[in-house]
Amino acid sequence: MTSSKQALAHSASADAAPGDQPGAAGRAHGRGTPPPPGPDSWRRRLYRWDMKASPYAFIAPFFIVFGAFSLVPLLYTAWYSLHNVQLADLDGQTWTGLDNYQNLLSSDFFWNALGNTFTIGVISTVPQLLMAIGLAHLLNYKLRGSTVWRVVMLTPYATSVAAATLVFVLLYSWDGGMINWLLEFVGIDPVNWRESDWGSQFAVSSIVIWRWTGYNALIYLAAMQAIPADLYESAAIDGANRWQQFLHVTIPQLRPTILFTVVVSTIGATQLFGEPLLFGGVSGSKGGSGHQYQTLGLYMYDQGWIIGNLGKASAIAWSMFLILLIVAVIQLLVSRRLRKSQ
Repeated sequence: MTSSKQALAHSASADAAPGDQPGAAGRAHGRGTPPPPGPDSWRRRLYRWDMKASPYAFIAPFFIVFGAFSLVPLLYTAWYSLHNVQLADLDGQTWTGLDNYQNLLSSDFFWNALGNTFTIGVISTVPQLLMAIGLAHLLNYKLRGSTVWRVVMLTPYATSVAAATLVFVLLYSWDGGMINWLLEFVGIDPVNWRESDWGSQFAVSSIVIWRWTGYNALIYLAAMQAIPADLYESAAIDGANRWQQFLHVTIPQLRPTILFTVVVSTIGATQLFGEPLLFGGVSGSKGGSGHQYQTLGLYMYDQGWIIGNLGKASAIAWSMFLILLIVAVIQLLVSRRLRKSQ
C-alpha cells in the first residue's frame, strides 16, 4: 500500500508543470510572474511601436511641407495684413489694425478687380463646362481611336501657361492677328482686343477655356462611365431617344460632378493670374491701360511687388481667401441639398 502511494506521488510530480515545481526555479516561473526579457519580448515591443508610429511617419512629410510652405506663409500674411509694411523696409512695420481692409472696401480699384474677376470667371466657366459635357458625351460612345482623342483632350492642359498665352497674343494681335483677319473676312471691323473692355476679358477667358475644357471633359467622361447601363436600357424601353436619355439620365447622375467642377473652376477664376499678366505685356500687371481686365491676383501682385505695399497686398490675399471660404460653404450647402433630393 505504501509503495503504491509512493508510485502515484512520483508520477504526479513528474507530470507537473515546471512552474509548479518546488524550489527557486518554481517560484521564479510561478503564476503571475512574467518571464525574463528576451529577444521575443523586444520584437513584440518593436512591433507595437511600429504599428503605432508608422501611420504618423507616413503622413508626416505632407504635414511638414504643408506647414512650412502653406500654413506658416498664410499666418504670416495675416500678420502682415494688420500692419503697414513696405517692400523696401520690411523691418519698419507699424500696427494699423483693420485699416488695410477698410482701404480695400473704399478703393475703386479693388471693386473693379473683383468685378473683372467675376465676369472673366463667368465668361470662362460657363462655356467651358458646357463644351466639356458635350465632348465627354461624344467620347462616351464607342469611337475609333478613343484613347488618342483622350490624349488630345489633355494636350492643352499639359501646355504651359506662358506658351499658350503667347500663342493667343498672336491670334488676338491688332495688326496681322488671325482673329481680326477672320472678322474682316466676314465684313466686321477689327477689334483692339487689349484695349477694349469686353474684348480683353473675352480674350483672356478664351485662353482659360482652351486650357481647361479637355481636363473637365475627362472628369465628366469618368463620371459618365460610372453610370449604370440599366438606367439607359430602362429609358430606351420607355421610348426615350439619346437626347432625352442625356437630359433625364446623364445630367441628373452628373450633378455631384458638375458641382465639383463648378467649384474648382470658381477657385481657379478667383486665383487667375498668369493669363492676364502675360496677355497684357508691359501693362499686364495693371490689367491693361484702363485696368479693364485686372483680376484680384493681378491687383495683389501690383500692390505687393510693383508698388511695394505688402500690407495691402496681404489684405487682398486674405480677401481672396475669404471669398474661397464663402464658395466652399455654398458648395457644402448645395451638395447636402442634392444628397437629400436623391
